[in-house]
Amino acid sequence: MNRLANSTSPYLLQHANNPVNWYPWGAEALQKAKEENKLILVSIGYSACHWCHVMEHESFEDEQVAAVMNEYFVCIKVDREERPDVDQVYMSAVQLMTGRGGWPLNCICLPDQRPIYGGTYFRKNDWTSLLFNLADFYKQKPAEAEDYAVKLTQGIQQYEFVEFVKEQPAYAKADLEPIISNWKKYFDYTEGGFGSAPKFPVPNNWISLMRASHLLKDESIAKAVKLTLHKMAFGGIYDHVGGGFARYSVDGRWHVPHFEKMLYDNAQLISLYAEAYTWNPDPLYKKIVEETVDFTLRELISPQYGFYSALDADSEGKEGKFYIFTKTEIEEILGGDAELFCIYYNITEDGNWEEEASNVLFRKERDEVMAAKLGLTINELLDRIAINRKKVFDVRSLRIRPGLDYKILASWNGLMLKGLCDAYRAFDEPEYLDIAFKNVNFILNNLLNKDGRLIRVFNATAGDQIAFLDDYANIIDALIALYEATFDEEWLAKAKDLADLAILYYYSEETGMFYYTAGDDEVLIARKSEIMDSVTPSSNSVMARNLSKLGHFFDNESYLTISTQLLRNITPHLGNYPSSYSNWVLLLLEEVFGVFEIAITGNNFEDIRIEMEKNYVPNKIILGGKKGSLPLLQDKFGTATQIFICKGKTCGLPALNIIDALKQIQG
Repeated sequence: MNRLANSTSPYLLQHANNPVNWYPWGAEALQKAKEENKLILVSIGYSACHWCHVMEHESFEDEQVAAVMNEYFVCIKVDREERPDVDQVYMSAVQLMTGRGGWPLNCICLPDQRPIYGGTYFRKNDWTSLLFNLADFYKQKPAEAEDYAVKLTQGIQQYEFVEFVKEQPAYAKADLEPIISNWKKYFDYTEGGFGSAPKFPVPNNWISLMRASHLLKDESIAKAVKLTLHKMAFGGIYDHVGGGFARYSVDGRWHVPHFEKMLYDNAQLISLYAEAYTWNPDPLYKKIVEETVDFTLRELISPQYGFYSALDADSEGKEGKFYIFTKTEIEEILGGDAELFCIYYNITEDGNWEEEASNVLFRKERDEVMAAKLGLTINELLDRIAINRKKVFDVRSLRIRPGLDYKILASWNGLMLKGLCDAYRAFDEPEYLDIAFKNVNFILNNLLNKDGRLIRVFNATAGDQIAFLDDYANIIDALIALYEATFDEEWLAKAKDLADLAILYYYSEETGMFYYTAGDDEVLIARKSEIMDSVTPSSNSVMARNLSKLGHFFDNESYLTISTQLLRNITPHLGNYPSSYSNWVLLLLEEVFGVFEIAITGNNFEDIRIEMEKNYVPNKIILGGKKGSLPLLQDKFGTATQIFICKGKTCGLPALNIIDALKQIQG
């Protein structure tokens, strides 16, 4: 076994038996490269990545390929989820070189870590040829290699760099018009989502657009959001047997998934569909939330109530094998009810995707339409589908399961904690809050060091107890959501403590942005700022919104100043590619339309809070209780339950019921 054998990462352990002399990222490997003047081969992936498995099988398990790698390179394996800072640096390099990125990510670097070449997946013969050529290039033309490394490293350091903007603009609706107009160009008004294949859920985009449609009263955006939510829920990207979403669909109609299931996707999709239900109470949205929460609690939760990272795309060495069915298999399971089930989920004799006679389950028609076609009542249809779905689920459960990535990451647990809070606020389901309490206690008891700083990876060794900005951003966001669900100021105080640490270790007054790594972390060839939103919101955009919320809760001008500086720096870029700045657009919407501070106090505050949450007010914070120390709550407590609607440091007269409170909000 190579040096990965002592790793805690499931991804690194997958490569521990490779004939490649892999090292984990660290001082031993980096020092060896310098001492022996060898090129560094940095190979980055994650355990649920299908093409990472393919490249491992084709190249890294091959003795001859490994011999070339071992002879000419110091080979380093990186789990991108444990070390996203390393991944960011080399992903920037590959995107600059090739115009695209992805995993597996393979970068060839000088002995001092500066890259000279990179790419994603390589076929075995291409990979071997490339390695020989690069080793020869470095030996014969070291000056050219040095020159290229200098230029590429400068590019990496400038990648995602934004200028410091001093002047504060006066935001107005007009600022939103070019952003929304450009965004609309990418809508797929037939199948939902953006563009063509592949299609990713990108939940934050749809939360941003949902809120924009409501605040701008734009029905065309609302139509696109509803279509996308419907198509994703009906498509094969959603697991109709076991609940939960795959990472993306390989086609343009959400049919065939790339089968891995990631915690971060499902956490955010719980938040998206929960908020969508408050906006537009479609029973489908509630069903999706219920089933996705059930999936995560069944398959991604540890005995200590931390959430695991992912389920693999592959099982038995084959992508999607756990999830697909032939019609014959369904008939054997369901007998006389098979035909109904096959019609409902579009299961055919020939199969509906590339695997011969195999089917990815998906839906086409709503239940009322399907019931009418089949001559059944909706209740009859749903009862029969539920019974048969359970039978199929039970049989599927006996199959060899996809691999579990059992890493527990602070950042992704923050997303899931937020999802549980959002689901609780939308549906008032006590189980969601109960699991949220257990998860937050796990986080605070296991993912903080003795100095109160976050640790990214549960059970990390003493030397690896580092965290990144997204860990702070997502945990703070979740703690704020937990306060708004409970009015227990303990959670808000912890959010404030972590925000202060994030400012101390990650914020740069010079650039007006947060760095992704702490000031006392390992020094890489570039210290990056994560700015653009992707499948998860960027850590800077989440921190900007966190500090805006905390600034309102605590009447803290320093938080608001940093938040407004962050947004000022980014605003000039929002119109260029709005999909990559969706979380920033949420903050801009709040600047344009203002933030309602809804304080609910008195003996029956909880009943009123539950009732208030049924009304869609996306640009709000909510606070209150029977007692509290927050500035906005001072002099607002009594036995009578009252609702105070405040905005821009001005509060209206207390309302005694929801109807009167909503009149103040709606003007």
